[in-house]
Amino acid sequence: MNGTVPTGPGTPSRPGSTGPGSTSSGTTGPGTPTLRLQAPAPGWSIEADVVVVGSGVAGLTAALRCAAAGRRTVVVTKARLDDGSTRWAQGGIAAALGEGDTPEQHLADTLVAGAGLCDEAAVRTLVTEGPDAVRRLIATGARFDTEPGSDTMALTREGGHHRRRIAHAGGDATGAEISRALVDAVRTQGLRTVENALVLDLLTDADGRTAGVTLHVMGEGQHDGVGAVHAPAVVLATGGMGQVFAATTNPAVSTGDGVALALRAGAEVSDLEFVQFHPTVLYLGPDAEGQQPLISEAVRGEGAHLVDADGTRFMLGQHELAELAPRDIVAKAIMRRAHEQGTEHMYLDARHFGAAMWEQRFPTILAACRAHGIDPVTEPVPVAPAAHYASGGVRTDLYGRTTVPGLYACGEVACTGVHGANRLASNSLLEGLVFAERIADDITAAPARRPGPAVAPTAAPVPLLAPEARPVIQRTMSAGAGVLRSAASLSEAATALARLLRDAAGPAPADDAGPAPAPADGPKPAEPGVEAWEATNLLMVARVLVSSAMRREETRGCHWREDHADRDDAAWQRHFLVTHRPPHTLHSRTTDTAAFPATTAAPAPETEPNQ
Repeated sequence: MNGTVPTGPGTPSRPGSTGPGSTSSGTTGPGTPTLRLQAPAPGWSIEADVVVVGSGVAGLTAALRCAAAGRRTVVVTKARLDDGSTRWAQGGIAAALGEGDTPEQHLADTLVAGAGLCDEAAVRTLVTEGPDAVRRLIATGARFDTEPGSDTMALTREGGHHRRRIAHAGGDATGAEISRALVDAVRTQGLRTVENALVLDLLTDADGRTAGVTLHVMGEGQHDGVGAVHAPAVVLATGGMGQVFAATTNPAVSTGDGVALALRAGAEVSDLEFVQFHPTVLYLGPDAEGQQPLISEAVRGEGAHLVDADGTRFMLGQHELAELAPRDIVAKAIMRRAHEQGTEHMYLDARHFGAAMWEQRFPTILAACRAHGIDPVTEPVPVAPAAHYASGGVRTDLYGRTTVPGLYACGEVACTGVHGANRLASNSLLEGLVFAERIADDITAAPARRPGPAVAPTAAPVPLLAPEARPVIQRTMSAGAGVLRSAASLSEAATALARLLRDAAGPAPADDAGPAPAPADGPKPAEPGVEAWEATNLLMVARVLVSSAMRREETRGCHWREDHADRDDAAWQRHFLVTHRPPHTLHSRTTDTAAFPATTAAPAPETEPNQ
């Protein structure tokens, strides 16, 4: 293994101790080489105290809380305010709100799902602060479903939960309701927003501190083209990276932009190998690509059965919770049964619900199935796993601070340590809510200050990939780094990714991706533009994912190595902390335990290229 550092909770006892007004530094600083995308110089700028990138539950919660404290806050979002990943969340938000439920029970279920890699301090923060955070969300205007004829919140179960603790809205439209409430609050309070804007890179000052972001606004509006928001605090809430795979539940905008930005800025990322494949995604055929319809885990929580073509319930005897086992266990069981029977999917049978229940409890899912010619009321629904959620991301502490001073991350783009090797169902909305509040508290605990002047990057711009590289990356990742992985499949993926990089930049990287492949025709460097920037971001996160998956020679959580079928706590109950160094080198160090080290005032990293 590469260099190690002392580990532990590593989180200051009070918020604000290393916020944007302080002087302590993280792993970056003066002279740290940074990278940026090839892009035109900014033609316009905005001054702010805080810029939040993303408009899901995490981003809007952080923005509203910062603005309420009097900070000039700007929200930047890639599409419209309500078009992020949050609105697609069906099942609900998990919190110990029901009679007899406790944060300790929620913690226990989360630790089991995380397969030994959760940071317990982060999980304890989530489950203890979660119930009040949900109540504040309700006070903001979110309306959750209640029991018939009652004001009592209706709660359901999902995979890995031993109690009914999932609050939902609109039956299966929880994310849409949360998004509606937060967007309404943002508009009511008059927060400044920049929509249809792809964030490009982090701006830093001469001391290596955050000074804002560059971004490209697409289409008409107050701003157009490349510009900048100057601010001493940047909150990344950009969502996931599901579009790195050919088939995913994520919207088209989920191209890993926040993780790629952080890597170029010198921040640490962790746990990218742990991509959760949702076990029950509507199967649309072997050639289906892009965003696929999700069949919420709540359908199983209400009593649907997983069956094979013969109608046999194959989850019985696999786990004490049967169909409600943690998602990695269910996904693996589906894949095993499919391989045994020479098919590519299984079935979800909820015909016993009846038409009324389908129409009242799961109207969104019912409509999606019927739009594809399948009626769940009268027939089993074909399902198969698809890329769903990134448990890893930009590494943070308990206040969302990354290893770059002034840069924060929350929601799916972040790696707080809550999810470990496999996210517990419906913990994602809660994580975004809780840690966004903590980020805002940390930012506003320190006096507001002006950002330092941004300095030019010290390395040449990242070479851009042509837009045609995007489907190549996606198919490569699905084939080599999907639900089932092996040294051989990952090596093939690494070689293909290295070829794409070589075609754009020349020599292959000196990391786990292996030696430079032989010359071959492929996508060539592109002109700056949204599609080229997205493809370049996808390649960057794909390389880190494959590198970490190759190195983790075990099966743990949602990382399934066919050639290393067992979990190995002695060797691998730890995290990889990965940084990107110019021009194309990945450096990785390991923690000593499942707990994360501090992100601030950290010692210089003891790193060397992966061998």
